Amino acid sequence: MLSLNMNSSNPPAVCNPPAAAPSPAYSAASSSAAMAMQHPPQSPASVGAASSVTSSDACLSIVHSLMCHRQGGESEGFSKKAIESLVKKLKDKRDELDALIQAVTSNGNQPTKCVTIPRTLDGRLQVAGRKGFPHVVYAKIWRWPDLHKNELKHTRQCQYAFELKQDAVCVNPYHYERVPHPVHWCTITYYEQAEQVGEMFKVPYQQSKVIIDGYTDPSSSHRFCLGQLSNVHRSEVSERARLHIGKGVKLTMRDEGNVWLEVLSDHSVFVGTFYLDREAGRPPGDVVHKIYPGTHIKVFDILQCHRDMRAQAIQAQHTATATAAVVAGGPAPAAAIPSANPIALQAGAGIGVDELRRLCVLRMSFVKGWGPDYPRKTIKETPCWVEVQLHRPLQLLDEVLQSLPLNDLKPTRHFLQQGGSGGASASPKLPSQQPPPPQQQPQQQQQVPPAAAPPLSQQSGIHH
Repeated sequence: MLSLNMNSSNPPAVCNPPAAAPSPAYSAASSSAAMAMQHPPQSPASVGAASSVTSSDACLSIVHSLMCHRQGGESEGFSKKAIESLVKKLKDKRDELDALIQAVTSNGNQPTKCVTIPRTLDGRLQVAGRKGFPHVVYAKIWRWPDLHKNELKHTRQCQYAFELKQDAVCVNPYHYERVPHPVHWCTITYYEQAEQVGEMFKVPYQQSKVIIDGYTDPSSSHRFCLGQLSNVHRSEVSERARLHIGKGVKLTMRDEGNVWLEVLSDHSVFVGTFYLDREAGRPPGDVVHKIYPGTHIKVFDILQCHRDMRAQAIQAQHTATATAAVVAGGPAPAAAIPSANPIALQAGAGIGVDELRRLCVLRMSFVKGWGPDYPRKTIKETPCWVEVQLHRPLQLLDEVLQSLPLNDLKPTRHFLQQGGSGGASASPKLPSQQPPPPQQQPQQQQQVPPAAAPPLSQQSGIHH
């Protein structure tokens, strides 16, 4: 399992008992001297350990107790405001407030329920003029001070996890686990027709942008320069096409792993991506998208990819269950068949790791297109092209596969490290799947094509 339960070793902040919250066991007339004699000063650790506040206590006492367990990832002022905001939201939900107190003060040693706040329109929480994802804010305060926003996944018992997109969001820091990021967010492999040329180009996570161009700098960390790659078997058609790569394209990774493409070249590029297939209302793998010079467009959505890989893996699981029942001599259980459509069952039977892995890949050809509308039927017939293997989706796929008891869908333990080396050798067959389920209105794409360029949905039938 890729997830790690990485509790921080940072010591909790130094706390002093709140002056405004005297214990109810003493009358208001008790003198401060008598209090000091009966309760000598405690060390910071003992103060935190002795904390026994509940939801019935004053907000000040609860905030003070929870502040004793912060890990130092945020400033004291920001942490206090964030905790105060959360406690106020939970005051009318005492069972959840008690769950939060128990989770934080026991360092997660006691199982607790979801602790929820309403989801905002953009999914983020604003505290002290700053916006952040709420589950990340509180996990950073109480568990991992160096946490990155893309490093959390929810535990199985969490019913309102941020990723589930419900009206409420769970902020219980012990309902999430930390997963390590891959070292690189993508690897890029260059091909001329069916032959790989040169080594894979790896783009580190701290570098969110990469340019693929036709120039010759061999040492740039943010540019994959195809012009400096030699090939003794280079064909004349590849030689001619390479002359038109020019400034090439820019890929940018944003948010949780979404990818945007900008065409810097004077010539169009052709892209195979399931995201644009869906945006154009076409079946997956049915069309190749011609992207014009100057266009800036989203080409990959990680949430859609995660939904698709789960749907396909579950379809394969249902199909395997039904097939096993038939082979055993009995009728297929109704619960194992989500659809009576035999084509869907046949499609589910053909899904394997390679098919699911293609959900995590972008393929892009320079100058020349391929596919049903072109003389070149597969990308391996184009003169120069690249395969971009996205590593975060591969990590999600690994988690999906390990969560399902599928004999036919076991991932190899090294496919993350290979990262796209199988581009030229992999079958051009794209994964079969059911028609995509209804989804929310897609985000508006920022496209800047020339005035004469047709809309995206009409760009796929242009021959080169």
